[in-house]
Amino acid sequence: MTLRIGPAVLTTTDLPRAVAFWTTALGLRTRDTVGPDTDFVVLIDPSVHSGSTANDNAAPVPTRGAERLGLQSGEVRERTEPVRVHLDLYADDQAGEVRRLLDLGAEKLPWDYPDDPDFVVLADPDGHPFRVVAKG
Repeated sequence: MTLRIGPAVLTTTDLPRAVAFWTTALGLRTRDTVGPDTDFVVLIDPSVHSGSTANDNAAPVPTRGAERLGLQSGEVRERTEPVRVHLDLYADDQAGEVRRLLDLGAEKLPWDYPDDPDFVVLADPDGHPFRVVAKG
């Protein structure tokens, strides 16, 4: 089989803001140079790379599979039905990560939580929901 899944892609009304939020939140970096005309960005895990490059001063080349999240410029419409897809972010220190993400611009969403939940529902600055799940 030659089919593989790529990174989830989030649409944003403010690409620089989304890049800043998600790179800081997840410790990622952009795969390519981002300029004023950029309308699509792939964020990669900087720890996944092919090793050394021909030029020792160059950054290691990311391997396929390093892609973690895509961001594209576009219109973010008001939701008229429940979101069917979300990201789960696993945290060793859930309370600390929730505070850090709120400081970065995330928002806590109202949610009908079950008894003794192991997750907190937040939204990024564009309103995309995600869960911070207690690892364990």
